[in-house]
Amino acid sequence: MSATSNRISIVRMILWPSIITLAITVLRLVGELQHWSPRFFNPEPGGGGALVGISWLPLIFGVYFALRLVGAGEAPPSASRAIFTPVIGIVLIVAGAVASTVISNTPSPGTIVLINLAGLIALVIQRYGWPALFKTLLAYAFAARIPVALIMLVAIYKNWGTHYDVAPTPEFPAMHWFLKWLLIGALPQLLIWIAFTVIVGGLVGGITGAIARRKTGTRQPEAA
Repeated sequence: MSATSNRISIVRMILWPSIITLAITVLRLVGELQHWSPRFFNPEPGGGGALVGISWLPLIFGVYFALRLVGAGEAPPSASRAIFTPVIGIVLIVAGAVASTVISNTPSPGTIVLINLAGLIALVIQRYGWPALFKTLLAYAFAARIPVALIMLVAIYKNWGTHYDVAPTPEFPAMHWFLKWLLIGALPQLLIWIAFTVIVGGLVGGITGAIARRKTGTRQPEAA
């Protein structure tokens, strides 16, 4: 398969998942701006616990992408590597989070940079697990997170009072709105959340691919 046809297949594979993800992102924004139920649209820092969100979607789309890839003859070269590479990524991110809490109990510019650096390292090694799934999840992750980063840019500038623009903690230092966006918007959305999407999707996808690979008896040649 040529590089061009491979890119097209990835675009087609992630098209509807990306549209669904964008629709949920827009719904989340509208719900917070309209002050709908916090149970579904939590406007607090981080927005944790809100039932309407996109952070859980990699659990679904990781399985979906894996099944599509196996069906297209792109089974994981190594079932064990497809599963354990995401596990290593999780360990690295957790280690980065623990290290950041040692530096400071509350989020700060330094701790944000540290956790995102750990996310970057964890992300890079994912390509060695299941390359086809990694490329697909990476493309989906950018399609999912770039709109969020752009929403955060406007939200921080306009000070909307949503989880897209509030500071992580009251103690977070005051700064120019654009620098604030770089630290709590662009950097996390384009690093740690990309890594999260690829790793979580890679873990469930790797398990799914390993099972499907065994059932179908397909085996891809080991990557050189």
